[in-house]
Amino acid sequence: MITEALRLQFLLRKDTTFLNFGSFGACPKPIFDRYQQYQLELEQEPVQFIVKTGMQYLKDSRIALGKYLNCHEDDLVFMVNPSHAVNLIAKSFALAPGDEILTTDLEYGACDRTIQYYCDKAGAKYIRQKVSLPIISKQAFMEEFFKGVTEKTKMIFISHITSSTGLRFPVEEICAKAKQMGIISFVDGAHAPGQVPLNLSTLDADIYTGACHKWMMAPKGCTFLYVRRELQNQFDPLVISWGYNSTTPSHSRFLDYHQTQGTRDFSAFCTVPTVIDFMEKNHWPEVAKECRKIVHENALPFCKLLKAEPLAPIHDDFIVQLFSIPIKTASPVVLKDCLFEKYKIEIPVMPHADKVYLRYSIQAFNTQSDLDKLTDALKDIINTTSLIEV
Repeated sequence: MITEALRLQFLLRKDTTFLNFGSFGACPKPIFDRYQQYQLELEQEPVQFIVKTGMQYLKDSRIALGKYLNCHEDDLVFMVNPSHAVNLIAKSFALAPGDEILTTDLEYGACDRTIQYYCDKAGAKYIRQKVSLPIISKQAFMEEFFKGVTEKTKMIFISHITSSTGLRFPVEEICAKAKQMGIISFVDGAHAPGQVPLNLSTLDADIYTGACHKWMMAPKGCTFLYVRRELQNQFDPLVISWGYNSTTPSHSRFLDYHQTQGTRDFSAFCTVPTVIDFMEKNHWPEVAKECRKIVHENALPFCKLLKAEPLAPIHDDFIVQLFSIPIKTASPVVLKDCLFEKYKIEIPVMPHADKVYLRYSIQAFNTQSDLDKLTDALKDIINTTSLIEV
């Protein structure tokens, strides 16, 4: 289902091989055009947009997103990014000295630091359970991860798809087991919506945040936070504004507290119906399937080239549209800059703890030739420099 016409919808520079969709996404032209229309409408009549019409657009977006995620629209609020959502939850989550939050040692740095900060402030413990790499199976992962649970564990915080390693974790099984144990589950799904099917009703996470501006291709600054209804009143807004003790309260304190926080351009939030329509018209499950095929077919050749072992079995359980390869380099920043400046390849080279990963992302605009260019560049760097050890 990936056609040249679809590839041409993306606005990316033609002189760059873009293999880093995972970092910030990229917005196709029809979605970006609608985004700019909202911005123009905002500037043409700011009062009506911010006070009236924009509020209806936000409602329409929540309704569309709720249907897409299979949850009630009133259990969703828009955030500018997952870091804001994680901060909101971490700041208000009730912790006492000695309480514990369990996570893995492969979480995204900004969110990882946020949870650590509020645990430190409360005198609680943030337990980073080690994930043995390569992952062998879901069962092995679950057994290792849940060894970190104690009677003091109050929350499990875990990525749906990790950033640096690109691994898909078995969050369905994790949330189910957490519920059996009476532990709150909080899933960082920044990379999941649009990359994998996401049904919040069957996933049954207590709290979930996902970026619409990554794999759903919305404009930058569009993320959602879902909180199970019975937990919503536990969480204060990051910014106290007109929704607190509102003289005209809506039917939902959750929306009052978190949806409207001062003057800001929320045009990106309004594009969600256009985003979903774009994906439906282009048969996105099939597009994602073709992208995964390219990711999977190239995984082992890249591992062989870099003399690395894949981080997990190469199938949909663990590897979707991101693939990270352990790479030996003493200068990850220099290597990344070299790939971009000399070879015009945009791709991250990411340190995580004592490891470094080269991560490629495949989206609808990518072809096999993009990964062939990466192969040629890596071979040249290996043969002509000391940036990569093999």
